[in-house]
Amino acid sequence: ANLALPLNSLVRLNGTAAGHSFGVHSALGPLAALYNQGRLAFMSNVGPLVQPVTAAQVIANTAPVPPFLLSHSDQTAITQGWTWTDDSSGWAGRALELLPSQYRHARAAVATDNNRIGVLGRQSAVSFLNLWGSSRYWGNADFAYPQSVPVQSISRMGQLQFQNDYLGEYARTLGNAVDDATFFTQVEASAQTPSADFGSDDLGRRLRALASYLPVFKSRGLKRQVFLVHWGGLDTHANQRGSDANTQDAQMAVLAQALSAFDATNLANGMNENVVTLAMTEFGRTLRPGSGGGSEHAWGNHWFALGGPVAGGTVVGAFPSLVLGGADDGDTGRNGRFVPTMASDQVGATLMQWMGLASNQVTAAFPYLANFSSKTIALLRA
Repeated sequence: ANLALPLNSLVRLNGTAAGHSFGVHSALGPLAALYNQGRLAFMSNVGPLVQPVTAAQVIANTAPVPPFLLSHSDQTAITQGWTWTDDSSGWAGRALELLPSQYRHARAAVATDNNRIGVLGRQSAVSFLNLWGSSRYWGNADFAYPQSVPVQSISRMGQLQFQNDYLGEYARTLGNAVDDATFFTQVEASAQTPSADFGSDDLGRRLRALASYLPVFKSRGLKRQVFLVHWGGLDTHANQRGSDANTQDAQMAVLAQALSAFDATNLANGMNENVVTLAMTEFGRTLRPGSGGGSEHAWGNHWFALGGPVAGGTVVGAFPSLVLGGADDGDTGRNGRFVPTMASDQVGATLMQWMGLASNQVTAAFPYLANFSSKTIALLRA
């Protein structure tokens, strides 16, 4: 109806995968080029799962499913690894803590805003990297000059000792933040501005900064890092199509330009085999459109990953039947809410094993994978 894309407007993806020929929205042309070059792979019908489950089981309520389905805040947290218990850590944070000692360091888990669950460990700190400004300035304190009076004053506050546990933890946290700000300021000073066109949107500016920092981190011997970048306003219940900045049409163009420039910069910087970029989201949208030119909250959705280590040019997993009330529709109202056939944890475990997580540690970082016979997916090159 009002959301359909004309077939001749799609950018065709080479070959066939998952039993189909595929195309993508015209705004995703730069990503289609990476797919056709074998640098990008899609993952079909991904979402958080407690165990493998069918749509029929969901409708009959005969199998466990994650709680709070269709809630943005909860599904954002669960997709990043929250196990809906008192443990608020995420899958990347837990896995980083379980890596061999030679891969662990103080700045492995890096958040770029307050959305940090994915990189939050059970015991280790999360570093904050300001990608839309600079880590250099805290008021009058300029961390490019660590011996200056303002920086020294803040540093001494982070070294204070207290008998009170709360005050002691506050001081330690402040001290860690000072160390991070000093380190990231030094990285920023050594970074070279990329030549690729990332666009002028917030996502482009942030990925441009991150791409310039990655080779500096590598040169300083930091072997394993996860950077969590949060972006997008895709909750489009209405006006999903069009040219306005908040439409999916416009946001797809921003995403494709920024990520293709990010990949090109990693190639140019000799980081091709060192970086995998995962684009994940909390949940998909209903197959049935709403009355206002949008769609509603759903469950399974399609992710993608790009970079040199990715076995690209394919779609991993089973593509759902695009039929309202069909075999993959777990909605009693037949609205096209597809039950995932690939767990978000399986994607995460694949990437963390690539980073060095031992196979016998996978369920410690991804506890629900104990219910799955296959803990990983065929996303990366052998």
